[in-house]
Amino acid sequence: MAYAWHKRMRARDLAEEHRAATPLELFFDLCFIVAVAQAGTSLHHAVGEGHVAHGVGAYLMVFFAIWWAWMNFTWFASAYDTDDVPYRLAVLIQITGSLIVAAGVARAFDDGDFTIMIVGYVVMRTALIGQWLRAAAADPAGRTTALRMAGGLFAVQTLWVAFLFLPESYRVPAWIAFAVLDAGVPVVAERAGRTSWHPRHIAERYGLFTLIMLGESVAAATLAFKAAFEAGVSVRLIVTGLGGVVIMSALWWLYFSRDPSGRLTDSRAGFIWGYGHYAVFAASAAVGAGLSVSAAHLEHETHVSDTVAAASVTLPVAVFLLALWVLHHHRTEPYLPLVLTIGFLAASTFTPAAVPLTALCLAALVAYKEVRTARARPVPAFDPEPA
Repeated sequence: MAYAWHKRMRARDLAEEHRAATPLELFFDLCFIVAVAQAGTSLHHAVGEGHVAHGVGAYLMVFFAIWWAWMNFTWFASAYDTDDVPYRLAVLIQITGSLIVAAGVARAFDDGDFTIMIVGYVVMRTALIGQWLRAAAADPAGRTTALRMAGGLFAVQTLWVAFLFLPESYRVPAWIAFAVLDAGVPVVAERAGRTSWHPRHIAERYGLFTLIMLGESVAAATLAFKAAFEAGVSVRLIVTGLGGVVIMSALWWLYFSRDPSGRLTDSRAGFIWGYGHYAVFAASAAVGAGLSVSAAHLEHETHVSDTVAAASVTLPVAVFLLALWVLHHHRTEPYLPLVLTIGFLAASTFTPAAVPLTALCLAALVAYKEVRTARARPVPAFDPEPA
């Protein structure tokens, strides 16, 4: 798409060919790595210190805020990215807000203080509401949907600001209620008409963000190798690092084994896909935190049992596989391999070698899927060369 100083913000063409992520979208994702890393590190420390229930609960809340901010930007950009100066400036403001959100992750995680994160949301939402109002003014066909989006975002953000003044005892139920309302804004808005998000573009954007989440596993495996060599070549830490590499590679392989864009045919499919990825993203990043817990546990730097350290890896892997099967494969893949895999992961949680066993289990699942896919391909007819 050609760059210009100013364009009329019309809806993008659903049939546009070669639609791909823009450098600005990649820059936006890059800035979100900071927030994801903060959430993963906080989860690692909370679980490692024995605060498992608090750590998991806080992680799910904080990660929702990170994921939802990314979602708001991604779907708007897929429908209305004009790549002109006003659009770029608005996105840069959103990026600034995302960095403020990242700065508040640790405080929200440790103390339940969401003040900084909500300030970051105000910055991001101010720019995003302006984008939707601009779309409403320039795109008559999508005006009602755009105005509903702008109004809904403003109303819910007002509730989030009010959240800061609630008594402590009301915080958790209010957070759940406001999160549900926030997630419901696009559902209500698109009843007036679907925005012109591009299926292939959305599938690519989600794939790229999944890579960012899996990057947490890369970092964790690297730390395991580093600790292994600093400890005088610890075999168990090296095995954990190698297991982390295999786990990360297998999750990548399984996620990208199919092109999902053909299933994103309407708003219902889009909502299932978009919202269902909360589990995929959160589990992906949590695997990295779990690998860090497992490595620290081997160095006797945690205050948890062997089972908890093992579950910090096996549980998010199982959630990832289940969510991926529901979103990608439930119409084409049998459920028995999934059930057997999750059962094996559950059993390996109670062994002293959970990470390598998880790696072997995932490698076997990848091998099974590849063999099954190869057998399902039609055999090409023999075509003898002409004499």
